[in-house]
Amino acid sequence: MQIKKVLVLGAGTMGNGIAHVFAQSGYDTVLSDISQAALDKGFKTIEKNLTRQEQKGKITDKEKTEALSKITLTTNFTDFADSDLVIEAVSENKELKFKIFKDLDEKINKNAILASNTSTISITEIAAKTSRPEKVIGMHFMNP
Repeated sequence: MQIKKVLVLGAGTMGNGIAHVFAQSGYDTVLSDISQAALDKGFKTIEKNLTRQEQKGKITDKEKTEALSKITLTTNFTDFADSDLVIEAVSENKELKFKIFKDLDEKINKNAILASNTSTISITEIAAKTSRPEKVIGMHFMNP
C-alpha cells in the first residue's frame, strides 16, 4: 500500500509538528481538530517554523510554499475518510483515545493504517477498540 494522504488528529504541539513533517515531505496532509481556533493556531505554528527553517537556509521559499499548500485544515475528519494513514495526536486521555479509534474504525477507509502517538497507553488496548487491530500501530514522535 502506498501512502498518499495523511490525516493528523490534534493540532496541538505534537499534531502540528507531525503535520509539518509530512507536508514538508510531500504528502497531502490533513490536520484535524475539534475547533477552528485550534486549527488556526496549529497552522500558524507550522508557518512560523517553516519560516524559521527558510531564514536559516534549510529550505527555500518555494519549498515552504509547497509544504504549506499540502496542508488542509478540517474540524470534520470524516470528510477525509479516504486517508491512507491516520495519526492520532490528542490529549493523553485513555477514554478519549478509545473513542477516537472506535470512530476511526467505523468511518475511515478500511485499508488505512491507524496510528497513535501515545506514550503511556497500550497500543494493544487501543487496537482492541477496532475491528482491525492488525492495522493499528504506535508511532512516537519527539518534540525537541
